[in-house]
Amino acid sequence: MSLQKKYILVVNPISGDVDKAEIIETATAFAENENIDLIVFETTGKNDEKSIQKLQEENDAERIIIVGGDGTIKMVAEAVQDHDVILGIIPGGSANGLSVDLDLPDEIEENLKIAFHNSYMEMDMISINGKKSLHLSDIGINAELVKNYENSNVRGKLGYALQAINTLTGLKEPFHAKIETKGRTVETEARMVVIANSQKYGTGVSINPDGVMNDGKFEIVIIKNLDLIVFGKILSGNMPIESGDVEIISTDKATITTNVPVSFQIDGEYCDEVTNLEVEILPGQMKVAIP
Repeated sequence: MSLQKKYILVVNPISGDVDKAEIIETATAFAENENIDLIVFETTGKNDEKSIQKLQEENDAERIIIVGGDGTIKMVAEAVQDHDVILGIIPGGSANGLSVDLDLPDEIEENLKIAFHNSYMEMDMISINGKKSLHLSDIGINAELVKNYENSNVRGKLGYALQAINTLTGLKEPFHAKIETKGRTVETEARMVVIANSQKYGTGVSINPDGVMNDGKFEIVIIKNLDLIVFGKILSGNMPIESGDVEIISTDKATITTNVPVSFQIDGEYCDEVTNLEVEILPGQMKVAIP
C-alpha cells in the first residue's frame, strides 16, 4: 500500500475580499478525495514564517498550497527556501499579480487541480536592496499610487481607480535616474522605473511584454514620459517602446540611483522613498505549479 501524500494548506484569512472558509472546505474535500493528508495553517501576522518553517520541518510536505496574495506567497517561499517543495497557488489576496502572470484560472476547482497535481516551473526571484521580489517592483508614479491606496479606506478596484486619479492629479516633477548594468549606463528623466521578473501587474496591465520568469534575467522598464497618450497605450497593452517614451533593458544585475528620494514598492507593497537600489536576479528560487 502506498504511503499517503502530505500537503500543507497555508491560508491568509484576511487578504483580499474572498471567503476563505469556503476555499478551505473545498480544498479539504478535494484532498480527501485524492487520499492526501492536508494540514491547514491559518496565518496570524505573528511569527508566521517561523511557524511554516517548523511545520514543513516536522511534516516534510511534498507541496504547500497557498491561499492568499503575493505577500503571502513570498512569505511562504522565504520560509521554505531551504526545502525541496512545490508551491501551489489559489489566488486570494488584494494583489494577485503572480497568479495573473501564471495565467491561473478563476475557478477554484481548476486551481486546485493545478495546485495539487500539475508540474512546476523553477521560478526566479529578484533581490532589491536585500528584499525579495516575485514579479514587479517599481519606483515613481505607481509606487506613489500604492502608497496612496494603502493609506485610503476604499479597497478593491474602485479604491485603485480613485487613487489613480489622486496620484495623477498631484503628479510630482519627473526624477533623474541613472541605471548601471554590465557594460552600460543609461541616464534619463523618468516618471517610473519598473524592475520586472514578469509581464503584468495584478490589474492585468502588461508592462514588460517579453518578461520570462525563469530565464535568469529581469527587465528594467524605464517610462520617461507619462502623458495621457502614453498612459492610454500602456493601459491598452500597447507598450510604446518605439516612441522613445519607454526603454527596456534586460540584465541580471543593476544599480539604480535617483537625484531625489522616490517612492518605492515591491509586489504591491509600499516600502519607502529611496535614492539607491541594488538589484540582482536569484535564479530558480521557487518551484511553483503551473497550468
